[in-house]
Amino acid sequence: MTMPYYASPEQLMRDRSEYARKGISRGRSVAVLTYADGVLFIAENPSSTLHKVGELYDRIGFAAVGRYSEFESLRVAGVRLADVRGYSYNRRDVTGRVIANAYAQTLGEIFTQQTKPFEVELCVAEVGDTTESDQLYRLTFDGSVVDEPDFIVMGGQAEAVSANLREHFLPGMDLAEALRVGVQALSAVSPATSAGNGGPGGLLSAEQLEVAVLDRRRPKRAFRRIVGAALRPLLDRSEEPAAVGGEEPHTAAHSPSVPQPGTPAGLGEPSAPDSGGTAGSGGEAPTT
Repeated sequence: MTMPYYASPEQLMRDRSEYARKGISRGRSVAVLTYADGVLFIAENPSSTLHKVGELYDRIGFAAVGRYSEFESLRVAGVRLADVRGYSYNRRDVTGRVIANAYAQTLGEIFTQQTKPFEVELCVAEVGDTTESDQLYRLTFDGSVVDEPDFIVMGGQAEAVSANLREHFLPGMDLAEALRVGVQALSAVSPATSAGNGGPGGLLSAEQLEVAVLDRRRPKRAFRRIVGAALRPLLDRSEEPAAVGGEEPHTAAHSPSVPQPGTPAGLGEPSAPDSGGTAGSGGEAPTT
């Protein structure tokens, strides 16, 4: 009679952790940064339909890396949780901490009870009335949740990107400056640029990036995607060389988008390039 296969609980947890980490590291990186007027999401994502960044509620955003089908199901569950809680109680009762705790519980149960863990890493961001009240929650595949200051980097070569951001990030940067710092950090390790292959530096283009913000100055819904005609001028400004004498070039203040007539404040046209609508919110192509 053959003996049944046995593995200790510690070995099972180690195997699941290694499996999940390998899956997450195969994806492209996402950086979430605070800036003067809110929270900035920057993702290396050439897909125009499978997004890594999305909106969960009025002032709460979502970013993820890993297996698309898995974190897309979590994003949808987060939207439903926020809608039900806001409808049943009050919209003020929907907070990033509540959603992050729900995600942590779900991921923890999957990690311990199912054979295959989710190959995902999540960020739940909430923009407050001031920079000090902004919240960034990082959730790992095993259900761990951490409240991070300033910025979060997930997926790909996250440690190298984080090291670059620690060197160049400054609190209170405007949108163009924060975008420049984030894009430079992602480009430094990206295989899509020459810098990622050890050659002379190059930056990711607008077509290779997914950018969105939680703008605290927008009424009601703070989430807004920045694409196409709205993104390219920001990238051009972020690439301007420093002025003579080492001074940074002056950049105009970023202003929130203005709703079209007949559109509720804070709710843009989903088909517009600079929009507060939720069309196309979602995740990332598998292991891209």
